[in-house]
Amino acid sequence: MRRTLIAIGILVVAAPGAALAQAKGKGIRLWNLTTETISGFQLSLAGKTDWGPNQCLNDKDKEVDHDERLRITGVEPGRYDAKVGYPNGRQCVVRDIEIRADAVFSIADKDLKDCTK
Repeated sequence: MRRTLIAIGILVVAAPGAALAQAKGKGIRLWNLTTETISGFQLSLAGKTDWGPNQCLNDKDKEVDHDERLRITGVEPGRYDAKVGYPNGRQCVVRDIEIRADAVFSIADKDLKDCTK
């Protein structure tokens, strides 16, 4: 009986801390490792072309500089393709990105395919 009470006491004390840690999770984030500033970043399920909203609008200045991270919203973990846009009008696609919950994923110049302009 005494062990049960101790175990319950530990759970009661630990539970609020675990809930608080989860609430403070940073969510899904993109790390821009391309050499340019990104002004457009849209996601679609891998192999599809149903592009979602411009995630760059989540940033204060609406752009993601080199080595900056961007909070991604409204996206469930899974595999996605991304349409990447630049201020000069150039657009590229990044294929088959694995997005995990509360994790950072990155894109670099070597990932850019099918670029226009």
